[in-house]
Parts: sequence; C-alpha cells; structure tokens
Amino acid sequence: MLSGTASLDALAARAPVMPSLEPEPAVFEDTEVLQAAFEMSYASRGAGLPPGLHPTTPPLMVVLVWRVPGGQWGPFTLCQARISCRSGVRPRGFVAACVTDSEQAATALSSGWGFPCRVGSVRLERAYDCVSLDAGPALGLTGLDPDPLHPGDVQYTVTTTLAHTPRGLRLVQVEPEYDLRRVERVRPRMDHFAPDRWAAPGLDPRHPVTATIGVGTLSIPRLRYVSRPEVPAFEGTEAV
Repeated sequence: MLSGTASLDALAARAPVMPSLEPEPAVFEDTEVLQAAFEMSYASRGAGLPPGLHPTTPPLMVVLVWRVPGGQWGPFTLCQARISCRSGVRPRGFVAACVTDSEQAATALSSGWGFPCRVGSVRLERAYDCVSLDAGPALGLTGLDPDPLHPGDVQYTVTTTLAHTPRGLRLVQVEPEYDLRRVERVRPRMDHFAPDRWAAPGLDPRHPVTATIGVGTLSIPRLRYVSRPEVPAFEGTEAV
C-alpha cells in the first residue's frame, strides 16, 4: 500500500494548535457548498500527505468551499485545498491548506478542528449560468452550465486535518454533515492556480474531473477519532 511521503517535520511546522479535543458542535443554515475535483500528476502523488495517509489513484486535488451567511462565527467563506486520500481503507480529504475571509472563523476552525486557516480574500458568486470562485492570486475557478441533480447524488468525503493536540501531533477526523435542499452539477475550469501562495507541498491541479454547487444546512459534530500521522490508521487510531 502506498503511503504519504511528506516530511512530518515540515507539515508540523504549519499545523495549528488545538488546546482541546472537545470543540462545541457548529450548525450553519443556508450554506452554499462548492466542490470541484482536478486530477494531479502521478509525480506529485503522496508528496503532500503524511505517512499515515495513503494516496488515491488517480491523485486528486479537491477544492471545497463553504459560504456561510451567518451563525455563531458570523458570516464567512472558507476555501479548502484538499488532497484525496485514504485512512486505512476509508476515503478522506486531507486539508493541505485553506483560506477564509473571517478572523473569527479562522480562529474557531483552527483551534477547534485543526484547519490550517489563513485569512485572505475569498469570494464565491453564483449566477443562473455559472459559479465563480475568487481566492485572490492563489486560485480562480469557474463552474459552467449548471445542471440540476438530486441532493442524494452528491457525497463529500470525511475531512482530515493535522494539528498539535493535547495528545501530540495528530490527524484529526472532522465529519461535517450536509443536508442539502438544492444541488447542481457544473463543469469546472481552473482559471489560475499559484502553488506558492498555498505554501503546501503536493498541490498540482491539472485536468478537471467534476464539480457541484449546493445549498443547505452544514453541521460540524463533535470529534470522534484522531490518529497518529506517522503510522497507518490500523495502528494509530484513537477514540476521543
């Protein structure tokens, strides 16, 4: 089984600090959720993943965006750059980097859930004929020709972050739940991408695969599991 080849020391230097593994659950109504997948080169496979995670075939970078109109952290838009992977045999999305336009959301997501947030410009706009994402010079993405889907046809992999926790450096399993009432498939186009702006190894989006845009309720429940990043999940998983 292939394993991640990224330096744990390098990843740990960018990992946020979680003072507790018991963050309060969060619920956000009327959240717009954009997900767009792009194939990456096989040469980059594993380069952004710690040894405890396993790259997929083909290697994928998945852009996942939440636009939250309001709630306990106020309004915010979060753009995640995720690497498709597996923890043991289960599919996961490892958050290599993310940016949000809210200091409050950045603090809450970093300290409570291990998201490696930085604050910057993020704008998601939805029109009748397209969806556009502008994350400044770091990333620009367009979704074209919206086509309605049944909400049950869309799935999102469980999120994995890397953080310094009271148990040490751990992979944190974050399990957002989506109750969507409207979903559309769109044709993704990467308008620009600057790897150096993300400061994360292994991000190399090339060929577009698929994308969807939906709206509904986003819930982030309590944490259930963490795992040691240097060994496979079969050996290193710990209940919270």
